[in-house]
Order: sequence, then C-alpha cells, then structure tokens
Amino acid sequence: MFLFIFRTFLFIFLTSIYNISASDIPKGPNNKPDLNGVWQVMNTANYNLEAHSASAALDLVEGPVVPIPHPSIVALGAVGAVPAGLSVVEGGTIPYTKKALKKRNKNKENWLELDPEIKCYLPGVPRATYMPYPFQIFHSEKAIFFAYEYAGAVRNIYLDDPGEAPIDSWMGQSWGFWEEDTFIVKASGFNDQTWFDRSGNFHSDKLKVTERFTLLNNHTMQYEAIIEDEEVFTKPWKIKMNLYKRIGEDSQLQQFKCVEFVEELLYGKWRAK
Repeated sequence: MFLFIFRTFLFIFLTSIYNISASDIPKGPNNKPDLNGVWQVMNTANYNLEAHSASAALDLVEGPVVPIPHPSIVALGAVGAVPAGLSVVEGGTIPYTKKALKKRNKNKENWLELDPEIKCYLPGVPRATYMPYPFQIFHSEKAIFFAYEYAGAVRNIYLDDPGEAPIDSWMGQSWGFWEEDTFIVKASGFNDQTWFDRSGNFHSDKLKVTERFTLLNNHTMQYEAIIEDEEVFTKPWKIKMNLYKRIGEDSQLQQFKCVEFVEELLYGKWRAK
C-alpha cells in the first residue's frame, strides 16, 4: 500500500514539474518557441572546447622550474591566466586525424601569433556562440537574424535552402528550419581561417556545422552543434552547452568593433616614422 501511494505521489509530482516546464516556454511567431532576446554562455569553451586545468597563460615558455608566461604577456599577471573548464565535447575529446592533431598542437604552441581572435577576424561558427560576448536573436514569422557583439558579426538565417554558398567566407552561409520545437541551422561555405577556440582547435574549408537551438524555459536555451570535416576529423562530433538570456537593462548589445583596437598590432610597423 505504501509503495502504491509513493508511486502515485511521484507520478503526480513529476507530471506537475513537466507541465510547469512546458508552460514556461514562451511562444513566438507561428506558435514556435520564442527565440528573441540577448543570449550568452557561462562557460570557458572559448579558451578550450576540451576539459582544461587553470594555467598561468595560454602561451607558455620554458621556465627555471615550471613553464612561465611568454615574455609578451607576462605583465598581464592573473589577467592573462586561463580559468579551468569542463569539456563541452560529447565524449570528452575532439576526434582529430593524426596529421590534424599535430597541426592543432602547433597552433596551440603559437597561439599568440596565430589565433584569429587576436587580430579581430570574424569568429566563424560555432565559435561566435560561446565567445565571452553576448549575441542577439531576432525572430519573426518571416526571418531569423543573429547579431553578435564581437566584431559586429552577423548571420542572416535563410528559411529555405539557398543551395551551395557562392563563395567561402568567415561566417559561412546558414539556413534553418523547425523540427518540432527545436530550431535547426545548417551552416557551410566556410573558409579555413577560423578556429574553434583559443587552444588551436581548427577546421578546413570542408567544414559543415549543424546547430540545434532548443528553448528549455523563458531564460535558458540548449545549444548543440554537430561538426563535420572529413579532412580534419575521423568522424563527426558534437558540442553541447546552455545559453542564458539576459534580462532588464542588460538585455542589449554593446559595441565591440575591435578592428580599430588591433591597428597598431597589424599595421604599426608600417607607420610613417
């Protein structure tokens, strides 16, 4: 008797939680989940998609006892340190080919010279989603548009398949469709100049990304991205994380058009003396 009452109570409790959760998902255009808003991650994936310990810097050189920050960044102290983070890669590690893994490691060793983020190049997909800057989704009946605070990057999401991208680009070409209450975006047409993070994880121009945006409640969205690139990886792989919606006065993008911030880095050596 007690077991019957317990099971009945548990069923009612779990059902009530499900109903509350379902009713907490706001509906938008065409009675689909409302994706409108300013969203941001709360993780360290931009440092490294894989699990990583805290360290003194991204660029380390041999020290008298342990590795120390590169001379170019040692003055940053704790500001230049790397916070620890869990892996957002399903299975823990990225399935590189042996050749590609060597290149990834070389990229990581030369982060200061090679990371495109340092030069304010457009971040690409999926990196734009989990950089330490918010992005805004504009969602209407006839259009879905993504605007990113970093470098003023944007993505116009076609709602019908436009076919092959006419030219490779940093942000690629994206088109999306609904699969029940999940918005799916297929992105391709990338160049090979973007990285996935600050740890040298990279791809070729054969990259294809399938993103899944699933609203969990009014303030949380699940983000998944399946990565395919037969030139670099032995098989497709997936990342998964949560996005959080900003509210109040924080629910707006600021400007971070960083091109002017790196002019001295890129062109200072050619300045007239």
